[in-house]
Amino acid sequence: MLDINNKLQEIKDNNLYREIRYLSKPQDKITVIDGKKVLLMSSNNYLGLCNNNKVKQASIDAINKYGLGSGGSRLTTGSYDLHKELEEKIAKFKNCEGALIFNNGYMANLGVISAICDEEYYIFSDELNHASIIDGCKLSKGKIVIYKHNDVNDLKEKVKANKFKKGIIVTDSVFSMDGDIANIPEIVKIAKEYNLLTLVDDAHATGVIGKLGKGSSEYFNCDIDITVGTLSKAIGSEGGFVCGNKNVIDFLKNRSRSFIFSTALSPVVISGAISSFDIIQNDNSLILKLQNNIEYLCRGLRLIGYEVDSKSPIIPIMIGEEDKALKFSKSLLDEGIYIPAIRYPTVKKGYAILRITVMATHDYEDLDFVINKINEVKNKTM
Repeated sequence: MLDINNKLQEIKDNNLYREIRYLSKPQDKITVIDGKKVLLMSSNNYLGLCNNNKVKQASIDAINKYGLGSGGSRLTTGSYDLHKELEEKIAKFKNCEGALIFNNGYMANLGVISAICDEEYYIFSDELNHASIIDGCKLSKGKIVIYKHNDVNDLKEKVKANKFKKGIIVTDSVFSMDGDIANIPEIVKIAKEYNLLTLVDDAHATGVIGKLGKGSSEYFNCDIDITVGTLSKAIGSEGGFVCGNKNVIDFLKNRSRSFIFSTALSPVVISGAISSFDIIQNDNSLILKLQNNIEYLCRGLRLIGYEVDSKSPIIPIMIGEEDKALKFSKSLLDEGIYIPAIRYPTVKKGYAILRITVMATHDYEDLDFVINKINEVKNKTM
């Protein structure tokens, strides 16, 4: 216990101690955190669908029809007709032959990468990939080669420098902290040239980029071998998924441990996700509103001195020192805006950020308020 106590104190001394904040209202633009009414500027609920009336009603209908839990794993008693309907809907949305649902995006990356990559595989992974990708690579038996963030020249050099029988390039499409977008066309080009598979995590891209919100393949108009994603961000529900050709999906059903050995997702959240996809496919106005809000907020932040130009809802403001980031976040919270300070190990030590995220439900008045308050706090504290 002494060792744990010492390590905990070290975390506190380095301004890396984390405290959980509790919401008591829906994940909407205005919510209540720890009893305080705030403007929420840090949610992954990009389209506002987790509090959408149609989505909520679909989940209510599902609980009345199916009950609460799923009662088993997908390969025993836990598969419902709703799971099949959602997988078919995701596959169609992503223009793939098939899809498979996981309990969350983390388990999808772990299960997909570790199942596909054996000891003959070389895995070329972006240095800023999400922790779930990193852990999936570690669980596999493949040789991991890290390339510089979003640097396709470094990627190509490292592909050329290694001799391999089998290989795969793994990357986020929209990176969860920086909000930048991977150069997918060049990655696909390198993969084709050297006979590599491509695996792209569309967690922060699905429902977000592309005119119809279909993610990186639509945004860049290119083919990706395997696409992983989540239902917990723009879709507003819970769960993860993988898309690919029929053989890939069939293989994962039989070999992916995080799929095989997990109790299936509740029909309640599956039904909500189905409703969200219906909304997106029938009307892209929420997606266009989100993209417009991103441009508006970036433009406003540039006017007060921040060099931001994000094409995704994730807009990081570099602060640097952890204690300064915490103070900046606390000052904004006092003003009624919740933007948490993101610190090590999520980002590098000394590179703490304020991670702003935009939702389609924000209006210009909300965004102007955020811009003005950030400017006020910056002038007082920086």
